[in-house]
Amino acid sequence: MLSDVLAWVLAVCAVVAGVLVFRFDSMARATFALLAALLCVAGEVLLLGLQYLGVVIVLMMTIEMAVMAVFMIMFMMNPAGLMPMAMLHNTRAAAALCAALFALLVTGILTADWPRATGRPPADPTFELGMSLMGPQMLTMMTLGTALFATIVATVVLATRRGRYDRWGDDLRAARPDDPACGGVGR
Repeated sequence: MLSDVLAWVLAVCAVVAGVLVFRFDSMARATFALLAALLCVAGEVLLLGLQYLGVVIVLMMTIEMAVMAVFMIMFMMNPAGLMPMAMLHNTRAAAALCAALFALLVTGILTADWPRATGRPPADPTFELGMSLMGPQMLTMMTLGTALFATIVATVVLATRRGRYDRWGDDLRAARPDDPACGGVGR
């Protein structure tokens, strides 16, 4: 009974946070609303008994949203993405498309011939899920993930010509930052 109530509470919170993503007028607030929605989804996965997958979702989404917030603070024109901006474009067509897709999905759910469960659940569902998703390629995927992360870091380092030491001097004590574009953050 408690898990059913918790599942419904998490579902409602996920939907509310998802709606707030499009209601907020700043990228930073939308990022944290999206994080809240994804953490509610991770809670649902944990309630399904998939502890490993739920924890991975929590860790992955938290780190991803934190990195996105850091990059917004570093590179966006407005400080920390907190200045108002329009988050919605072509709202009528988007609402019509969403309503049609929702109706199609609900129709599919209600009319589908769902198969009956046979057999017993595996002793370790996390292991079986990993084997069905990755098979023997887990080491390959872990190596690929590390290589992709290193590529992302290298790309950001190479794409940024200036850093804080270029703007404020080697000892970070310049009276004014040396910004090539006037009116930047820190003026």
